[in-house]
Amino acid sequence: MESSRDKIRTLKKILTLRDLWRWEGKKVVFTNGVFDILHAGHVELLERCRRLGDILVVGLNSDSSAKRLGKGPERPVNKWNDRAAVLCALHCIDAVVEFGEDTPAELLATLRPDILVKGGDYRKDQVAGRESAGKVVIVPLKKGYSTTSLVRRLRG
Repeated sequence: MESSRDKIRTLKKILTLRDLWRWEGKKVVFTNGVFDILHAGHVELLERCRRLGDILVVGLNSDSSAKRLGKGPERPVNKWNDRAAVLCALHCIDAVVEFGEDTPAELLATLRPDILVKGGDYRKDQVAGRESAGKVVIVPLKKGYSTTSLVRRLRG
């Protein structure tokens, strides 16, 4: 049986797979994030992403990239390998790739997905790398769910 961690891919491997997926006529969807403490809002977003196409690739911020996002001094709570392992266990995700920049724009310029998805806290004109995707889709966020608010509640 294949390990779910086999979904962790280098950019080079993703590009090889992307060529195969396109040859097979599959639509590649991309989204990205820190996915620090996975919650129902994340799962809903990821499942909606997958329904938009045939293949879902998730760009996962490196630990250093996540720290630079200003979500708090103790973030990310979970290290990259652990965050990636949790994402890889989700059936809706086909591949996880790390990026270390502040935005996935460079990764998107190379990957060139058919669809780029971001959550409803973005407007299309705010989405980094939007010019490298065939289409940008904004998905409404599940109300009441955010890792930042979850961390605050846990701290009391």
